[in-house]
Amino acid sequence: MDAGTGGGGAGELCHCGEPAGDEECRFLHSYGRDLRMGSFDWDLGTGLMHMDAAALDVFDLRPDEYDNRPETLAARVPPAESLRLDALVSQALKNGSVNYGVYFRIRRRDGGLRWTHTQGFVRRDDSGRPLRIIGVVRDATQELAESTARVGLDAERRRTTSVVEATTAALAHARTVKDVIDVMRDSRGPEYLGATSLVMGLLEAGRIHLIAEGPEGSFVPGTRWTRVDEQYPMSEVVRTLAPRFIESPEDFAQSYPGLWPNISGLGITSAAYLPLIAQARPIGAIGLLYSDKRGFNSDERNLLVALGSSIAQSLQRAMLYEQEHDLAEGLQQAMLPRRIPEVPGAQLAVRYRSARFGRDIGGDWYDVIPLPGGRVGVAIGDVQGHDTHAAAVMGQLRIVLRAYAAEGHTPATVMARASVFLHELDTERFATCTYAEADLSTGVLQIVRAGHVDPLVRLSDGSCHRLPVEGGLPLGLSAEFGRLEYPVSTIELDPGQTLLLYTDGLVEQPGADLDDGMRLLASLVRSGPEDLEALADRLCDVVDERAGDDDVALLLLRRCAMEVPQGGGRLRQHVAQNDPEALSSSRHMIRAAVRAWGARERSDEIELAADELITNALMHTDGGAIITIRVLSGPERRLRVEVEDRSSALPRRREAGASGVSGRGLMLVDRLADVWGVESRGSGKCVWCEFVVPQRDAGR
Repeated sequence: MDAGTGGGGAGELCHCGEPAGDEECRFLHSYGRDLRMGSFDWDLGTGLMHMDAAALDVFDLRPDEYDNRPETLAARVPPAESLRLDALVSQALKNGSVNYGVYFRIRRRDGGLRWTHTQGFVRRDDSGRPLRIIGVVRDATQELAESTARVGLDAERRRTTSVVEATTAALAHARTVKDVIDVMRDSRGPEYLGATSLVMGLLEAGRIHLIAEGPEGSFVPGTRWTRVDEQYPMSEVVRTLAPRFIESPEDFAQSYPGLWPNISGLGITSAAYLPLIAQARPIGAIGLLYSDKRGFNSDERNLLVALGSSIAQSLQRAMLYEQEHDLAEGLQQAMLPRRIPEVPGAQLAVRYRSARFGRDIGGDWYDVIPLPGGRVGVAIGDVQGHDTHAAAVMGQLRIVLRAYAAEGHTPATVMARASVFLHELDTERFATCTYAEADLSTGVLQIVRAGHVDPLVRLSDGSCHRLPVEGGLPLGLSAEFGRLEYPVSTIELDPGQTLLLYTDGLVEQPGADLDDGMRLLASLVRSGPEDLEALADRLCDVVDERAGDDDVALLLLRRCAMEVPQGGGRLRQHVAQNDPEALSSSRHMIRAAVRAWGARERSDEIELAADELITNALMHTDGGAIITIRVLSGPERRLRVEVEDRSSALPRRREAGASGVSGRGLMLVDRLADVWGVESRGSGKCVWCEFVVPQRDAGR
């Protein structure tokens, strides 16, 4: 019994396999008689779909062209329609629906589109599992000519319009030219518009630079750069500022005989090339290539022109962003040190990464400053703000801080003077900074922190911990509020240990706690490679993967084992009045220097004498004291301790009474030191003492 035959006695079967009296079958076949439609029977178990001759005629297929496989129908269904149809059927199978109906378009043999309608009934077993779908398919061209059908057409137009709107919204977030290309490829806009792929070119110095190719294998040699006056579709639309719609392969071959032979094998049936115009001038062109379409109606042309306008605006914005970012990044790179000096006794690694998203550039910097006596100063800092002004202020501040350190000022003085300079500069910006001065022969580090994040220390065994450093106010603010005191923290860095200085972009993320970021960084350092350069790269890779909105500067300093010279070692520190921490830090510095310089046998004597000189200066003068300890070379190797203060009054050695609590300081220094004395200085005096210490063996 076929679709055009009615009735059927008891026990007879319809050609679809159902009893002839089945309600759905009676509906389908009577419906088919009225509307001249075909029927199908889709066995979901085997995947085979049987279609009668009338159904094949709707799809413009001959019986010998169909192998009962649904995939064969794909040649007649445009990709966008196929996606929509598959989604509807899948939803009906999943949600327990009994039937479904949908309008869709098919491509006729001559390339034209025909509106079609299908109605399907889902057969399920007792458990609700779908077994098969039986249904009808019919030509809906005439039906859609009626007013009720035009509602469906309006919905289709709205769908196509929404694709353009969604693509335009996605383009609004594109920051670079690559972002624009990725949006066009990933948003599936071309796919929903029926295009197979896209090509894009930018106008540069009178030539078109191809930046996005079409389908794989479609690149034509010699078209990476083309002149505007050449016979190519993108050149034409850039010259004329008008879109070019290529409606057939014949049109393509006739209009562009030099290009068509190279792409004729790609199955392209039509194409739309659009000029990209921004502020009344062309900046490039885009082409949408189709493999199952001929011709463009007025609605499609208008939508594509609107899409081209959105792409042009996004491209212009991206190009301006890249130009400004390159300028800002170039400025900042020029402000950073051009090279890092070789430092005997240390390995150094530095990195700078600009933000990938969000703001363009910041005021992050690092610096390495060679100092006399085998010492080195290292600095890391961040000027407030993310713009070229922040980069300019950073450059000035870095140079000033470097100059103060090179003049021989103590770390606390270097920081205080830099703060005053920034406050007096014509800017409202402040800066955070950490400055450390290292004597690599002893491993003693004197660290000063101005509102910056704490450094980290990685030990020789790979473990890593945060290094709490007492700090002062950020640079600029401390001068504004008259709080220029910067406490100095002194630590010892053993051979193989590494100091990590960094800016907050490495540990801060929006909505995350700073301590969590610090713990994550410490774990990355612990598990990171031993090689210093590789470790720096690994930390920056994490920043790149995270794509944060802040710049990052990083400086790693590792102390290496080295032979301590016979002379030349020198450490200096400022000790303020009423600052027990500074006094304790100076004792720590002296103890470490004595041990490192091979004077362990006299360490108690040296430390006690130095303590007496410092105490004298703090008790009997106004202001603090500066203590310097250094090694003198000569016939005898001597260790010299100097304590400077601002008073010009010379100390007197005197005898203390039986019950006296003072007067024994210089007498004690006289007994402990081999020689001592007093020198007048321009702003005060210097009391010094020297100790003969053993010569170091070459192997020590």
